[in-house]
Amino acid sequence: MYNNMSIPYVKGNITLQGFDKDRHSNYFYPFNSLVADIRGITMNEKIGIIASDIELKESIVALFEEDVKNDKIIIDLLDAEHMEMQAKILEKKGVKVVIARSGGYKYASSTVSIPVVHLKITTIDILKAMKRARKYDKQIILIIWDEIYFDYDEWKDMIHTKIILERFKERDEIEGKVEKYIDKKDNVVIVGSGIACSVARENGMDHVFINASKESIYATISYAKELINNLYEEKYKREVLKNILDGVHDAVIAIDDNGEIILYNERAKELLKKDTGEVIHKNLLDVFPKLDFIMEVLKNRMEIYNEIKFLNDFVIAANVSIIHVDGNIQGVLCSFQDITKLQKLEEKIRYKLNKKGLYAKYKFEDIIAYDPFMKATLEKSKKIGENDCTVIIYGESGTGKEMIAQSMHNISERKNAPFVGINCAAISESLLESELFGYEEGAFTGASKSGKLGLFELAHGGTLLLDEINSISRNLQAKLLRVLEEKEIMRIGSDHVIPLNVRIIAAANEELKRKVEDGSFRSDLFYRLSILEVNIPPLRERREDILPLFNYYLKELSSDTINYIINKKIEEKLIHYNWPGNVRELRNIAQRYLLFNEINLDETEIKKHENAKKNNLDKRIDLKEINKFVEEKVIDMLLKQGMTKTEIAKMLGLSRTGLWKKLNK
Repeated sequence: MYNNMSIPYVKGNITLQGFDKDRHSNYFYPFNSLVADIRGITMNEKIGIIASDIELKESIVALFEEDVKNDKIIIDLLDAEHMEMQAKILEKKGVKVVIARSGGYKYASSTVSIPVVHLKITTIDILKAMKRARKYDKQIILIIWDEIYFDYDEWKDMIHTKIILERFKERDEIEGKVEKYIDKKDNVVIVGSGIACSVARENGMDHVFINASKESIYATISYAKELINNLYEEKYKREVLKNILDGVHDAVIAIDDNGEIILYNERAKELLKKDTGEVIHKNLLDVFPKLDFIMEVLKNRMEIYNEIKFLNDFVIAANVSIIHVDGNIQGVLCSFQDITKLQKLEEKIRYKLNKKGLYAKYKFEDIIAYDPFMKATLEKSKKIGENDCTVIIYGESGTGKEMIAQSMHNISERKNAPFVGINCAAISESLLESELFGYEEGAFTGASKSGKLGLFELAHGGTLLLDEINSISRNLQAKLLRVLEEKEIMRIGSDHVIPLNVRIIAAANEELKRKVEDGSFRSDLFYRLSILEVNIPPLRERREDILPLFNYYLKELSSDTINYIINKKIEEKLIHYNWPGNVRELRNIAQRYLLFNEINLDETEIKKHENAKKNNLDKRIDLKEINKFVEEKVIDMLLKQGMTKTEIAKMLGLSRTGLWKKLNK
């Protein structure tokens, strides 16, 4: 194989996506038998040669006359003005390899995608040219590329001729090097490449072209033919291997011992959503950071079989084996497939989620914020949302912690997965545990016969919000910590664990650090949760948002499109009110206004509300009395608007008798 050979003269883009026959013989056992011998297969062996002088062209024709006649070798004389284009033109003619000397090689290498072989100027070639130049009995001016190796001091005693050596780095320097000796042309002879001899010829100067020896020409062209053969063999092997791998159901990825991807089949492309060109010869972790378990096998030398792994939006069963060649580890091969049963389970879960409405409806653009501090909080929350770490959201009751949590979910990579929220303070500890972890059939008295999925399972792939996490007991804290660390749960009454991929967002209305200090909250859970933190300011600290929020709620709660005008005095009271209930309380005030005032906010209601707060009234109000009062006010308002009792009864879903009873209670 040519990529196992020493190729000092080849430059170009040779991309091999298949296997080296020697190095990777153990990758797939059918592979070697399928490509055992393909050297007799007909292929396009066309070679393009850029000859720097007619003399070189004649030497090539003399050695490979049949190939030239049959267009297997195409020779173009060097065009000094269009060197950059010559190799491209040969490539368009269908040649598979270009051979060039010196400047032609330099420019061809940077312009074509096919391999370029350098027909080098050797010391022997230079010595032969100088021997011919001595016949002129003139001063020899040797003009050669700077990169050509020629040590004059080593050969001067054998040459018996004093020479002037002129080296150049760029093509544009050649003409100047030759013209430098025009005024001495009767006493000098130029020895050099095709361009140098061409310039000397134009100026009537004696010159000798440094031709390539027959041995060098023959070896270079023979090598180019072998290179074409190897390229074809590699292409054939890649196609054979591609057909084998694309025919299997599993996704297959192989990496070498440096972590570079050397194999990537069609099924892997379908699952991982990246084209072959994006991954081949790239570092595995740079392209697929979530496939780090493959690198772990290479690092730890521990193979894995049928291991469950969670990627972005699907679950795989993976096998990763080590590739041994002659007792040395040369890489690893991973095959994996999407798990059908888990896909079906996921479909069932999605159906249940839709039925339960377990999704995040709020986004950051839904949140009204004019206050600079609140704006900064939202910007920080966006950055945190894009991250996948656990986070604690601090804020007083009614500040919108769940709204922020839902917005974080919707800006994350989990946005298409479930969002599940639970208020830990609203449920008893025993019930909270079964809600979070689920239970098996018959786990306890009253348990469902079919068992129940817990919220952790329902949130799989998505986000779980644990609101008022500060209220849970230390016993439940320990179980939650285990879930966070092990990424798995065990249902109540079960004897096996279920792996999970869930992002946890916790919310609290008091500092957990204080709870840690007083011993009511575990420090290990606190540090596990508080990787990132967000503090939502209370409404009294974001005064600029009060009026915009109030106006927003008026429009949201109103059934019409009226723009309500609030007088300045009430605006002042709203702005300077302490808002212990935060945004939730503000919404309630807006709702009261809409219910009891048709146009303007009544200042009396605000005063009543403030006086009630000042007097620290904390009376338990009968909900039935509230409902009765509201119903009476609504009915009275509708009667004043001219609606009949029949229309009102229909609107409220009552019979005329039912409405009469309410009016006469």
